[in-house]
Amino acid sequence: MQAPPRQPRALLHDFANSLSALPGACKDRCCAGQATTPPAGASEIPLPASSFGLPSCVAVPALTKGPYFVDEKLVRSDIRSNSDGSNVRPGAPLTVGFTVSRVADGACAPLPGAVVDVWYCDDTGRYSDVRDSAVGFDTSGQQFLRGQQVTDEHGRAGFVTVYPGWYPGRTVHIHFKVRAAAGGAGASTAEFTSQLFFDDSLTDRVYSLAPYSTRGARTVRNAGDGIYRQGGEQLVLDLVEAGQGYAGNFALGLALG
Repeated sequence: MQAPPRQPRALLHDFANSLSALPGACKDRCCAGQATTPPAGASEIPLPASSFGLPSCVAVPALTKGPYFVDEKLVRSDIRSNSDGSNVRPGAPLTVGFTVSRVADGACAPLPGAVVDVWYCDDTGRYSDVRDSAVGFDTSGQQFLRGQQVTDEHGRAGFVTVYPGWYPGRTVHIHFKVRAAAGGAGASTAEFTSQLFFDDSLTDRVYSLAPYSTRGARTVRNAGDGIYRQGGEQLVLDLVEAGQGYAGNFALGLALG
């Protein structure tokens, strides 16, 4: 009987000071994790056999993209407002960087040309460009807190934004998706989708101030979130103070075959 295909995974590499705009770096961490099935048209991202001996790359879990992904193809680094500059969302300033690498032959090398998408809710708990009658909001035609960047020659991409809000049933998080050519002639696009999380004590400090404080206490912390419990402790974004806000960088490597 043929063995089932391996689940998509990503690999994390510790790049010290990998994004010049962001002080600090990510720490190596690992988790077995659970992966989601990629959508039609996207191939899985398997761990190569050689990855079991990788000296500096470790696996992190893929997590659900949730119901609010919209493929806007909105290429921009400042995602605080709609695409026309209107409806700037308030909140603590936040800079989020990604360093994306290709994993091959037991090593990580910068991966230029990878497409990185981020999307998440504002301080009121709403996502943009979504009509959700069950929750009770309609933000159709707006694009705040959504954006896409293509990694540069060093595999880096970054977003200028604000600290995320919360909504009932979930802890604080940012969705992200990375897409890259799987390799080889006529190769399809491979995807890795997951979520970034935040230290609860930091969120408490941020949420003690406006605009977050006007909503009262959030209902779910990290330990109470079912998706976080699938390996989210390995996806906590390490942040440092930067001016009046915060900055952090998340590094990952894709095994593209």
